[in-house]
Amino acid sequence: MQVDLNGRVAFVTGGGNGIGQAIARKLAGNGVSVAIADIDHEGAKQTAAEMPSAIAAHVDIRDVAQVEAAIGATLDAFGRIDILVNNAGVTTFKKRVDIDEFDKDEWHRVIGIDLDGLFVVSRAALAPMVKQGAGRIVNVASVVGLTAMRLQSAFVTAKAGVIHLTRSMALELGPKGILVNAIGPGSVMTEGTKKLFYGEDGTFHAQQRNFMAHIPFGRPATVDEIAEGVLFLSAPENSYMTGHLLMVDGGWTAGFMM
Repeated sequence: MQVDLNGRVAFVTGGGNGIGQAIARKLAGNGVSVAIADIDHEGAKQTAAEMPSAIAAHVDIRDVAQVEAAIGATLDAFGRIDILVNNAGVTTFKKRVDIDEFDKDEWHRVIGIDLDGLFVVSRAALAPMVKQGAGRIVNVASVVGLTAMRLQSAFVTAKAGVIHLTRSMALELGPKGILVNAIGPGSVMTEGTKKLFYGEDGTFHAQQRNFMAHIPFGRPATVDEIAEGVLFLSAPENSYMTGHLLMVDGGWTAGFMM
């Protein structure tokens, strides 16, 4: 998909690797100047170095001062912000337990990044958008925000919150010319998730084969497939969709595969 986004500026959180990196590359490939904000500063700098017009910022999205400084640096560099992609997020890999055993510090870590951080970044980025009278916000939610999954209660809760915050933001910001939508990835193959899917012999783990049998496409998404969805939601041609959750999940939420 090719879209004319020349002259636009995007602020992408978690853009130093994985899905966020693919989103940043996709936007840059369609003419966007990109600010890549990531707690992994080296990853952000390396990604920005690939692009014709980009800056990198070291940001913990829970830190209001760091977020505001990164937004300020973006405005200093490019003069505007047209697109905000709230992609940064974490889940629980090592502490997957039932809710009665879930660690409260891990709960606050996941909620703090996946939901509170999204609010912090959105609030900071909205000032220039409101002044411009236009803007696009794309929040990266998850399939588990609609269909819960066991042993990930904090992540499920945060992503459900992202979906409803998206709708609330759309209602409040539509009159100000700002479209707010969310994208709901299912399973996605990244460098970080590859070891969850594949064994050392290059084949799917047995548990993952069983899991994929319930997805019509029978495979995880690529990061580029998620980035294409974000590009569509950011495109000028998408001018009358707001408050929408775009599922890019291979049919996961379409129904149950017998």
